[in-house]
Amino acid sequence: MQIRLRNTSVIRTLFLISLVVSLLLLIGCAKKSNRTTKVTVAGEAITRVEPDTAVVSLSVVTQSSHALTAQEENARKSDAVSNAVKAIAGSSAEIKTSDYTLQPQYDPRDNSLPKITGYNARNSVIVTMTDLKNVGAVIDAASRAGANSIDGISFVLRQTSPARGQALADATQQAMNKARSIAEALGGHVLRVVEENESSTVSEPQALAYESMTRGYDLNPRAQTPITAGQLSIRSNVQLIVEVES
Repeated sequence: MQIRLRNTSVIRTLFLISLVVSLLLLIGCAKKSNRTTKVTVAGEAITRVEPDTAVVSLSVVTQSSHALTAQEENARKSDAVSNAVKAIAGSSAEIKTSDYTLQPQYDPRDNSLPKITGYNARNSVIVTMTDLKNVGAVIDAASRAGANSIDGISFVLRQTSPARGQALADATQQAMNKARSIAEALGGHVLRVVEENESSTVSEPQALAYESMTRGYDLNPRAQTPITAGQLSIRSNVQLIVEVES
C-alpha cells in the first residue's frame, strides 16, 4: 500500500514537471514568433524666424607718407569709432579687432627698384549686437567718427535660440510618425530608437547681404541708414534607426 502511494506521488511530480516544461517551451516559441526589424526613417523641418543678432564689420583706413603718422592717426580715429559705437550699441554689444595691417605703398610708375611713397594703416573691427533696430545708427555713428570702410553686415541666430530646438523637435516628430506608420503597416509597433543623427543649417537670403552693401551711407546726422534684417531659414534634418516588432 505504501509503495503505491509513493509511485502515485512520483508520477504526479513528474507530470507537474513536464507541464511546467511544456509551458516554458510554449512561451519560448511565442517569443520567437515575434520578429524585429530595423527601419531607417528621416524627417525634415524648415522654419523661418527673425534673427536675434547683427554682426557689423567695419574698418578705419588711414594713409600717410610716414608709417608712424599713419599709425597714430589710425589709433585716434579707431578710438573715436569705438566710443561712438559703444554709445549707440549699448553695453551689451561686443566690439573686437578682427585685423590690423600697416603696409607700404609703392610707386607703380617706377620701373627701377620699388620706391615707398607712403603707408596704409587699416584697423578692422567686428561689432556684435542684439539691438537690431540700431544697426543703421551704429553704422552712421561709426562713419561720422572716422570709419571709412563698411566691410559687411550679417544677421544671425544664436546657438541658444529656442527656434533651433523647435525646428529639431519638428523634424524628429516627423521621423517618428513615419516609423509608427511603417510599424502599423507591418502589424506591430516601435520598440525603441537604435540610432539618431541630426543636422541643422541657418541660411540668410542672398538679397539681404546685397541690399545692406549697396545702400549709400548718408553722413547727414539727420538721416539714418535703413537696414532691414529680413528672416532666416532654419533647416533641420533628423535620421532615425528604429527597431520595429511585428
